[in-house]
Amino acid sequence: MLQLVYVSSARPVAGIVDPAAILTVSRRNNTRDGITGLLYSDQKRFLQALEGSEDKVEEAFARINGDPRHRAVVVLSRRFIEAREFGDWAMAHQSSPADGDAFVARVNRMVAKASPSVRATFESFAKVRRAA
Repeated sequence: MLQLVYVSSARPVAGIVDPAAILTVSRRNNTRDGITGLLYSDQKRFLQALEGSEDKVEEAFARINGDPRHRAVVVLSRRFIEAREFGDWAMAHQSSPADGDAFVARVNRMVAKASPSVRATFESFAKVRRAA
């Protein structure tokens, strides 16, 4: 099974990112394709881990790469795993600066079963973005 982790920036001309719309479409597509993982979004950046069959993960990533809401898409990790590290697909979203500590704690819980390097990527990204 392939696990792919990428980071991207929200394209300014795409307007405000609507996490509810992304979640609805992603859940539908990911359920259909057997993909699990985690998406972090804070209106400016995306950090996502996708897990599933190699062909389905690559198809999903191609759709993401072509999505006009993304720019500067960078693959941070592409590795084969024996078992899913995220279970059911989930999405973390920072709704306001006031929820910073609670948000970081929620991300930490979501990545608790991920490999150390993937967990560190999400945890440090959430902390950096909280401070931004």
